[in-house]
Amino acid sequence: MAPRFELSVGPLLTYWPRRQLTDFYALLADLPVATITLGEVVCSRRHEMKAEDWMALARDLAAAGKEVVLATQALIESEAELRTMHRLADQDEFLVEANDAAALAHLAGRRFVIGPHVNVYSGAALDELAALGAVRWVPPIEVPLEAMAAVNPPGRTPAVATEVFAFGRMPLAISARCFTARHYGLSRDECGFRCIEHPDGLTLRTQDDEPFLALNGLQTMSARLMCAVPEHEAILASNVRRLRFSPVSTGFDSVVRAFDRVFNGGADPDAEVKSLAGLGLPGGLADGYLRRRAGVHWSCA
Repeated sequence: MAPRFELSVGPLLTYWPRRQLTDFYALLADLPVATITLGEVVCSRRHEMKAEDWMALARDLAAAGKEVVLATQALIESEAELRTMHRLADQDEFLVEANDAAALAHLAGRRFVIGPHVNVYSGAALDELAALGAVRWVPPIEVPLEAMAAVNPPGRTPAVATEVFAFGRMPLAISARCFTARHYGLSRDECGFRCIEHPDGLTLRTQDDEPFLALNGLQTMSARLMCAVPEHEAILASNVRRLRFSPVSTGFDSVVRAFDRVFNGGADPDAEVKSLAGLGLPGGLADGYLRRRAGVHWSCA
């Protein structure tokens, strides 16, 4: 019997109005996803959802039968942000995803998830974090499937589950500078929250007018969306049994169902790739990193 894959939704990386965000998570309650990760990872100035709002949403989703994980910020720059991380890590209702070294240190001795913003590229590094309490690893997006298998092979002790970034705009870098504010000629402290106008990030094009990157406040993302459907056989043969989807503003429910049909229903990957191409997603598709190629490469082109 083929192994069953757990589908997981990562934290919302872009900035959405509160109504759009709550409608999105209400939709997830009825989708075949096992795990939902919540919280502000990119910029603490974003204020549509407060800490108590995230907790209330987490409890609602848990009551709907979902495993909920709370994510910490990827770049902590102030005492206030450090205190927020401590409060998040100290609660005992939900598992926490650590996205920087400060969170790793504070979570030591408790069960936690290693987020994709933490650089883990070797078995020795994963062993060290497993000894601190890590039970799940989301590899950085540039790690190919064969390297994931080398870092976290089947049967390793203690066991750490691998959750591969399978769909969405790829988080490439994060900075103290707000690139969206700079685009509009604004300072970071007086940004006007302009990133809320771009629910999938602000696309940056090359001089040849090709979509290249997406600006998301402090974060630089890929213009193309990672799509692991063509890697179905390679993932099936690996130690990966969890697939992560990063939210986008259009077509997300159809994406989740397409992956579920391929990985858990035996559907034809080629047919599902064609269906994804017709969804009007906010960017082209790519799977290069999973194949140890340039990130923009798309094997189905």
